[in-house]
Amino acid sequence: MGAFCSALVLEQLPTIIAQPPRSLVALPFEDSFTLMCEAKGNPIPVFWWTKDGQDFNPYRESSLIKYNNSGSFVIPNTKDLAKYQGRYRCYASNKLGTAISEEADFTVPSAPKFPKEKIEPIVVNEGDSVVLECNPPKGIPPFQLYWMTIGLQHIEQNERVSMGLNGNLYFSNTVQKDSRRDYCCFASFPRIRTIVQKNAVPVVVIPCMLNSSSHANDRGLGRKPNFLVPSGDHSQTYLVKDEELELECISEGLPTPTIEWTKVGEKLPKRTNIKNYGKLLTISKVKEEDSGKYACKAKNSFGEAVHHFHVAVEEPPHWVKEPTRSQVVTIGSDVRIECRAGGRPQPVLTWRKNGQPFHSDGNTISLHRAQPNDTAVYQCEASNRHGSLLATANIMVMNYPPLILTQDYLEYATVRGKSVTMDCQVFSSPPANINWKKEDPEGLLEGERFSFSQNGSLQIHTSAMEDIGKYVCFVTNSEGTSTISAELYIKDPTRITTPPQDLKIKRGSTAELVCQAEYDQSLSRELEILWQKDGREIYFNYTDDSGYYNDEGILQIINVSHSDKGLYTCIAKTPLDQDSASARLTVLDVPDSSVQLTLSDQRDRSVRLQWVSPRDHNSPITEYIIEYEESHWEPGTWRVLLRVSGNQNSAPLSLYGHIDYQFRITAVNSIGTGPPSKPSERYKTPPAAPDRNPENVEIKGHLPHQMDITWEPLMPIEHNGPGLEYQLSYRQLGVEQSWSEQIMKRHSFVVKDTPTFVPYEVKIQARNQHGWAPEPRVLIGYSGEDLPLLAPEHVSADILNSTAVRVSWSPVPPSRLRGRLGGYSVHWWRTLSLLTSKEVPAEKKLLTLSGNRSLAVVPELKPFTEYRLTVSVFNGRGSGPSSRPLTFRTPQGVPGKPPILRATNPQGDSITLVWAPPLEANGILTGYRLHYQIINNTMNVDGLYTVNIDGPDTTQWVLHDLTKDSQYKFSLSACTLAGCGPAVSEDGGTALVSRELSPTFVSLAEIKIRVTLFSVCDGIRKISEDINTSRIFHIIEGLKPAYAVCVDNSSLFEEVFQTKGEDERAENLMSSRSWIVGIMCALALLTLAVLIACFVTRNHAGKYAVKEKEEVRIDLESHSVNEESSCEYSDNDEKPLRSSLYSLERYVKGDSSSLDSSVEEGCRFNEDGSFIGEYTSHKQRASM
Repeated sequence: MGAFCSALVLEQLPTIIAQPPRSLVALPFEDSFTLMCEAKGNPIPVFWWTKDGQDFNPYRESSLIKYNNSGSFVIPNTKDLAKYQGRYRCYASNKLGTAISEEADFTVPSAPKFPKEKIEPIVVNEGDSVVLECNPPKGIPPFQLYWMTIGLQHIEQNERVSMGLNGNLYFSNTVQKDSRRDYCCFASFPRIRTIVQKNAVPVVVIPCMLNSSSHANDRGLGRKPNFLVPSGDHSQTYLVKDEELELECISEGLPTPTIEWTKVGEKLPKRTNIKNYGKLLTISKVKEEDSGKYACKAKNSFGEAVHHFHVAVEEPPHWVKEPTRSQVVTIGSDVRIECRAGGRPQPVLTWRKNGQPFHSDGNTISLHRAQPNDTAVYQCEASNRHGSLLATANIMVMNYPPLILTQDYLEYATVRGKSVTMDCQVFSSPPANINWKKEDPEGLLEGERFSFSQNGSLQIHTSAMEDIGKYVCFVTNSEGTSTISAELYIKDPTRITTPPQDLKIKRGSTAELVCQAEYDQSLSRELEILWQKDGREIYFNYTDDSGYYNDEGILQIINVSHSDKGLYTCIAKTPLDQDSASARLTVLDVPDSSVQLTLSDQRDRSVRLQWVSPRDHNSPITEYIIEYEESHWEPGTWRVLLRVSGNQNSAPLSLYGHIDYQFRITAVNSIGTGPPSKPSERYKTPPAAPDRNPENVEIKGHLPHQMDITWEPLMPIEHNGPGLEYQLSYRQLGVEQSWSEQIMKRHSFVVKDTPTFVPYEVKIQARNQHGWAPEPRVLIGYSGEDLPLLAPEHVSADILNSTAVRVSWSPVPPSRLRGRLGGYSVHWWRTLSLLTSKEVPAEKKLLTLSGNRSLAVVPELKPFTEYRLTVSVFNGRGSGPSSRPLTFRTPQGVPGKPPILRATNPQGDSITLVWAPPLEANGILTGYRLHYQIINNTMNVDGLYTVNIDGPDTTQWVLHDLTKDSQYKFSLSACTLAGCGPAVSEDGGTALVSRELSPTFVSLAEIKIRVTLFSVCDGIRKISEDINTSRIFHIIEGLKPAYAVCVDNSSLFEEVFQTKGEDERAENLMSSRSWIVGIMCALALLTLAVLIACFVTRNHAGKYAVKEKEEVRIDLESHSVNEESSCEYSDNDEKPLRSSLYSLERYVKGDSSSLDSSVEEGCRFNEDGSFIGEYTSHKQRASM
């Protein structure tokens, strides 16, 4: 650190580091003007100035603003500003030498003014030349000059009258109209915002009867050209390279001369411009090759004049070899300071030492065996007429021990495989020897990987992990020795492992570019993932209006637009290295609108549309949609005219007549449909006859003796002209020779008083005021139909099975159809049930057959039923008479499935099965077939047993010799002579009996059962007669919806259910069937029998649980009054027993709503899907 700090006390020559401006103009509207001069050196330099070659001390001027330790000062814009105008030079000095600045020219302009003078009129004879001098005042360039009148009207300039570059107004010759008293010259100075005007110059032209140049020629009063500007035959022009060359020739003469320009021996440069009516030649940015001899020639009919310009393109000084700015040399050595400059003309070199003139021959200063007193600031100045240059060389003559300017104990780091440079910058005189070595761990610095630069730095190429360690730099010269050390660390390189991938994305969506990198973990805090777009860094401000988000290497571009397309580069960067990877984002979008729509090859009925293909936004155009709009029928409505391939840029368009068209084009690609183009110019086609006739002609007869004809009219755009009409022609086919014709504008017509269903020829032709459409096609149609006159005959029926019959008949002759045959209808209906021998209400069914048929199969008949059947024919008008009814009978079929099967009263080795007969017997029942088998918990079955039960009235069966405590599956089917039908199944099991019960019999004849019907809607109650208890079911017929049914025994039990409403019967037909009450009665009797058996069992045990019975009764009777009153026919003195061993709830799920709530719901009852309907009671049924 000591070596580093000692550099601060090293003496240095002064050096100017901030120069004053070469030219500084004091504009009147600026507040102050600064002359800058700053320098560095050790000791700190002191400053002084010269003004116009004389000493100038700013510190003695109280009005100037000065700065400490600075040579700069500020001149305020005050009233005495003009005294500071001059040429300034700054000097910076310390004990070692003096440095000087370039000269600065400070100009304080005065306000430009024309002199106040009285100008006498200029009197000339007509035809003479005259010059009006402007002589503008001096001012700050640039400035502009122009001639105007007192009324600020510009003086007209032409080949005869023009203003020169000097501002004078030249008249090659005068005419009478040139006489006026207010020729004024104006000068404008934009930098000081000033315009000044010269006093008016009066001009008087004495007429000489010269009205034209031809008259001058005729009278011999003309004269040959003579140059007003420039003077003489030759002139020399000097200018600097890249400036603009201006050569001016203004000639007088009569007639007015013309000017020609040439370059002697060469062509005029391409950059040449002829201005000011041929009088001014300019060449912009002149080059050396533009030097040469130019000539301007003025000529008229009396002669010519020539002037030659010798143009020399020169340049200001420039350095060919600039002296070394700073040299430190050893005492006694030779010093050579060389300074070479170029320019045109060749610059003159002037040497200074510490700001004072120093004699030197030529371009070089040589110091032999230099001594410390030769230490100085040497300056070389090169100048010619176009400018000057100043160069400085600081020469230090001294001996000094090595001073290492690089800080000691620096730490360097690089990544494996990269290069690293360790500095060892030294100041010494004479130059020191610099050596490096590796100390910890020791190692040789040899081989191609190690190199040493002239400034003392050590560079290690392709670094490796073994390069880690401590390095020492040794510096030695004749005056002493110095060392520093440095530490080197090698890190793992940064490498992008997941580079971003090229992406094509739709405009408006979100794009994601992923970039993941691996790096040395010690640099994790310094790692940055940066993104660039097309080489420019993306800055993230994470606001809503920013389209970019960067989250851990994932770049999100929100709402992608076309401006987002480009090359995106991910840069994974640490302080030591970086890696990058790029991906191209392509934005997909619908095409732009087409442009430059033009119409060509315009004909009466066609035109070719051409367009310029739009940008497809990276998705090729697949097609173009050409639309049209017309101004008469649907103005403003665009309709598709044509679709063409996407590789076309023109298409021929077929057009209709008498339409004022305009067109537009829409491009389509895989992304979607682009915006339409701007409309083309309008194109109107001439009128013409229609191109076609109406289509989709329909000929129908909705009523007898007439024929309805309709057709699809032409679209308005197809009219092709005004006055569109239709001519309808018709005649009876094969009967009439001449056509009946009707002219109309509508598109329908009714022909009346026609024969029934006869063929007609019909044609329809369109026309307008310009002619007829092509000859129409003749169509065949028929007049109106009437009902058929004859019924089908020879109707017969063949019985196929118990549910189907095949019917045949003889077709009706076409002559009796009176229309187009539609088909045949077969009607049939039931008349008699052969099972009950009762007549059945007629309910006709229909089978419709299309076309000419004579055979049909009538399905879904009921077995064992008598039917009647008829057949009729129909046409478009309707059906004809029916055939005579045919009677047939279907044979017996297999019965339907029994609706219910229950396994009850399980004993040790027996069980009782109870069922109801099938709802559809389909014949005379002969008995039942019962199958049963043992099943276990795994649903495996044992051997199957079959029992044939004779007798159609049997509805219960006791199975004996069953296995105790076993589970059985029972299946029961009903049988007729046609066979047995589908079976109903039930599971049940035998009971495990612990003791033998002594049966006690109760006479069922002593028990009376009644059924009460109660209408929920109107409150009407009906009580049936006593039911025969020897039967297990009772059928109640004639029930209506919304009836409550109570099955009651006055001493033992009571049960209530209700019939369905009209809308519920369709969902569950079983609930409205009459056998339900019978099943209920059967179950009630079975329950009664079990209850009696229980009573006997209790008595057998010698004890009757009176208390238990009373608790049951109290619990059941504790329900609401509404529940007890659901059967209002019960007598209050005779409360029935409301419990049984097996209640009906075991077999049927009842409804939870009461009878009263059912009434409130408008006589509608909820359905539970069971075979007995729904319950209205909430009573709990107990088991004993």
